[in-house]
Amino acid sequence: MVKTLALCAKRKNVIIIIYAVVSNHAHVAVLARLYKEALTFAEEVKRVYSMHFRRKYGEVKALKGTNVNVQILDNDWYLRNALAYIPRNAFDNGAELIAEYKWTGFRAFFRRESPAGILRKVADMSEKEWRQIFHTGDDLSNTKWLVNANDELEPISFCDTSYLEQAFNGDEAFFYRLLGGVNIPEMTQKLVVAPRTMRTDNEFLREVDSVSERWYKTNVRNLAFDQKARLLQYIFKTIKTSVSQMARALGMERDEIRKLMNIDKTSS
Repeated sequence: MVKTLALCAKRKNVIIIIYAVVSNHAHVAVLARLYKEALTFAEEVKRVYSMHFRRKYGEVKALKGTNVNVQILDNDWYLRNALAYIPRNAFDNGAELIAEYKWTGFRAFFRRESPAGILRKVADMSEKEWRQIFHTGDDLSNTKWLVNANDELEPISFCDTSYLEQAFNGDEAFFYRLLGGVNIPEMTQKLVVAPRTMRTDNEFLREVDSVSERWYKTNVRNLAFDQKARLLQYIFKTIKTSVSQMARALGMERDEIRKLMNIDKTSS
């Protein structure tokens, strides 16, 4: 899965910040120009890993019911907590120390020395080696990837370490403090549960008002139409909702929302 993440990020032109892969799911934070690009990357990960799963285990449609969930990290608090929450998923696989769990990008950050052991540059390998190690015919000659003696990708060679470190003001102690203090139930709710759960109108309006306050310093009822239209794009992509609920919360006509979101009239 780690190799699949790196390969799909290269294909879809997104940049991986940090990731964690556990027994039944994976989390990855990426930099993308558009929400659609991040979503396309996530869907490509599912497609490619499904093909690998089928080849290796002979299982057809084993991941058919598996969801991909893409969230926009739209403020510093949310971003930092998500970047700290992701490597903590190592504990889901029984790790006692995150640093000793090798299926996360954790060990790449705040490092001043090269990873220990024998490392090989993927760019120097032949296409035959690429196929053997990465199960792909993609041209990897322009990558900066490194693999260790076990042919495992070293995260320092494909994660954007500078972005994460800057997010914590270059302060390693700040990163570790937040890593130890992440509110796990809250972040699980925000990143995993909430995007799949339909809210009541009151809960939905509170969430929309929260975003509106962050963006425009006022509640949604005071926004101009163009501001509501921009907010609508974000809400539709990050919160499980319906056309009717969005119309009620934003004080807009359902047909206006359908037109803005390019939704046909069969949607509720």
